[in-house]
Amino acid sequence: MRVRLDFQIYTGMSMQFSQFRLFIFVLIVCMSAHFNSVLGSFSLVQNGTSDVSIYVDAAASSSVIANIDTLRRYIREMSGADLPVTHILSKKGRQIIVETGASLLSDLKTSDFGNDGFRLRTLNGSLYITANTDYGFQNAVYTFLETYLGCRMYSPSVVVIPRQTTIILPEINDTEVPSLTFRMQDIHDSSYVAWHKLNTHEDFGLFVHTFQVLVPPEKYFQQHPEYFSLLNGNRTPKAQLCLTNPEVCRIVVDELRTRMKEKPNSHFWSVSQNDTYVPCECDSCRAIDSVEGSPSGSILAFVNRVADEFPDQTISTLAYQYSRSAPRNIKPRPNVNIMLCSIECNRSKPIAEDPSSASFVRDVEDWGRLTHNIFLWDYVIQFRNLVSPFPNLKVLQPNIQLFVKNGITSVFEQGLPVMYGEFAELRIYLISKLLWNPDINVDSVMNDFLQGFYGKAAPFVRQYIDTMHDALQASGDNLDIYGYPTSSKDGYLSPRMMDTYCAIFDQAEVAVKDDPEILLRVRTARLPVQFALLEQAKIPGDGDRGCFTRTGNGALKTRPEMESLLTLFVQRCKEADIPRLWEHGTSPDGFLASTQRFFDGSTKTHLALSKPVTLTQLASPKYHDGDQSALTDGYKGWDDYHTHWLGFEGDDMEATIDLGSEQTVSAINSDFLQDINSWVFMPLSVTFLVSVDGQRFRTVGQVDNTTPPDQWGAIIAPYNVKFEPSKVRYIRVKAVNMKTCPAWHKGSGGPAWIFIDEISVL
Repeated sequence: MRVRLDFQIYTGMSMQFSQFRLFIFVLIVCMSAHFNSVLGSFSLVQNGTSDVSIYVDAAASSSVIANIDTLRRYIREMSGADLPVTHILSKKGRQIIVETGASLLSDLKTSDFGNDGFRLRTLNGSLYITANTDYGFQNAVYTFLETYLGCRMYSPSVVVIPRQTTIILPEINDTEVPSLTFRMQDIHDSSYVAWHKLNTHEDFGLFVHTFQVLVPPEKYFQQHPEYFSLLNGNRTPKAQLCLTNPEVCRIVVDELRTRMKEKPNSHFWSVSQNDTYVPCECDSCRAIDSVEGSPSGSILAFVNRVADEFPDQTISTLAYQYSRSAPRNIKPRPNVNIMLCSIECNRSKPIAEDPSSASFVRDVEDWGRLTHNIFLWDYVIQFRNLVSPFPNLKVLQPNIQLFVKNGITSVFEQGLPVMYGEFAELRIYLISKLLWNPDINVDSVMNDFLQGFYGKAAPFVRQYIDTMHDALQASGDNLDIYGYPTSSKDGYLSPRMMDTYCAIFDQAEVAVKDDPEILLRVRTARLPVQFALLEQAKIPGDGDRGCFTRTGNGALKTRPEMESLLTLFVQRCKEADIPRLWEHGTSPDGFLASTQRFFDGSTKTHLALSKPVTLTQLASPKYHDGDQSALTDGYKGWDDYHTHWLGFEGDDMEATIDLGSEQTVSAINSDFLQDINSWVFMPLSVTFLVSVDGQRFRTVGQVDNTTPPDQWGAIIAPYNVKFEPSKVRYIRVKAVNMKTCPAWHKGSGGPAWIFIDEISVL
């Protein structure tokens, strides 16, 4: 052959062409290895084998050894090569050199890396992994796996390990020291936490809302009500503490001493307000708050006294809701930590750019002038409706950058401790990256995630995200962490936009129809759109896109497509292992039952349907616009006072219905709602009356409340009477409001609400 002859002339030996190609390949590899050594890059694995060993000091800790094993395992799974561990430093290089606490390289002080940081560097044919601490080394290992080997952990159950029989690293000189030294999300999966360099509060002695833990009202209130908040003239056990009472301070200090002995390795202890409202209004507490210009004054004065007893511990307290603003004069002790919370902020715009969040920015700055020991507590999901559209992904970066700009070094981005809800995996992933490096290219990180998590559906999921975020910005709507998808029915969740989102997801599902695992992820991402459609359909009722149609006699009939959507939504929630739809409850089955109750109850006919109603006291315009027709329009109230309920704040309720002519009546039914977390209580009693002429009424029954006023949660209770059939035209229902919240309630002395829905006459 011509080629063979030419090669023979050149080499002076006879070789087959395949052998020639092998010779050239080996030559290139050798030259590459030589130049790699010169340039600083590093040949880790060739064709599934490696001559690289991992050097570590013989005295290395078990933590370092465990993370070396992690590194070896991933390289072995990627390439098949098993890198041995040695305690002998090679003079010829070709090692991964592990250094913690000190470095072989004279240009490096490991103390510059702090607790978290590290350096990765290729030099003289070796890869140096250098950190000041074991934890820093762990961070280095996971960064190396992700940045340089292409591994990913998109969620605890979605891990990507690319298969590569040859791994040649580029020149590396990568030093990373995060500006945030405490980076926390509410995630407890240990592998995910380690991979994404997150922290937890598992080693904290006590973590927020601890007044009731340190001074339990069930132990002290009966004998010493003076230890607790004075609200509207009443001492209240379920509010806060009286922080100027010296005995309260003594009890807290003694309790902390006991707990510190039980947890000697914990050094972070929260002494902080309960998760409720308003501070103590006694003269002594109000005097401090008046001088300091904020209820944080009495709190910080108290916490400083406690902290003085424990100079070697960190005593943390909340700047939260009523206590968020900094005091004028009192400064936190050096060992006092301030947990500053952004719970009120709008999530549709970056905090720094939103006028409605200007007071929070001011509070960040004011606290920053008093102390650098600030723990920023931010909120990143919609807690009231977990599976609902919440397009806040584009404000995550500027908000974290704002915190860092103001010198904050500890940030907690609160979501959920498990991965479900709207874009849970994506949001948690993005936040993890931003907490480590607030200046990442978010678009690149998001696209990488979407491609790895949603496969061929990724372009459509990205289109959905961008379309909704753009629509939100154009609408000017706010995002509330306790919001509802009904509030934006004319904005980013308008009928036109909802149709657009559905069309995008139709394409996404088609793109991955042959991949059941990814199809499930796409369908899970679609759940918030389906939830919004169901929730929005409750409001217009029988209007366009509502749940119902009207029959000829005015009765409601459920649209079949709504029944089907409800069934599909609940089924898909179960397939995605979603246990609840809001922070404190409502399982998919519970949502199904509540919605079915709404459907079934609203389609029952009765004599008062669409009949005129007169109210003696006007209903609050905040709910259902205060429209009295809500009592006879056919719609049953949802298990949330925002939907088809009439509310009366601090007033009794009296409604009179005109049936239009005399009718034979034998029963009157009505439902009332209790939700004490929102100051909503059952009426003390409900009286039912009837009349022929609208002037003279006779009582046909009275129902007293049997629901405990301290029973927590959304509770719907029937107030019904039956009586001998009578010819009547007018129906009157009177409900007695307790008027003010009980002394034990966190709203003690404030106005109590009652809520009523449809009055059925049978």
